[in-house]
Amino acid sequence: MYSNDPDKPFGYDAFRRECMSHTVLEMLSSKWVYLVVGALSFGRRRHGELARKVEGITPKMLTQTLRVLERDGLVLREVFPVIPPRVEYELTELGRNLAGLLNEIRAWSERHVPEIVEARKQASPDSEGASAAL
Repeated sequence: MYSNDPDKPFGYDAFRRECMSHTVLEMLSSKWVYLVVGALSFGRRRHGELARKVEGITPKMLTQTLRVLERDGLVLREVFPVIPPRVEYELTELGRNLAGLLNEIRAWSERHVPEIVEARKQASPDSEGASAAL
């Protein structure tokens, strides 16, 4: 849904569920998208290299994440005609642009770990369930 509202300089409204920008935010909210883009920001990688870099991701989830990123124009997949087949992934220009933003979020989270940990310690027992849900 495109908006002509002057408060929305790009014409989209991510707060509206049916807006395409909302679906982009949905994709970006995946921790696996975040981590895979971050891993690829260091350069081209093969599937196995990504699996080792992104601890905890299953092979199936890595494949699904890479397919979504490729579909959305953030990752380029290159298949080399060798036996066994070799596939490498790298960020597109759009993906590199996103990686810069995500790097800022990563840096913020690393910089503020002590404060977040302290806040969690100070949280009431009732709020612990809420943090687990996030």
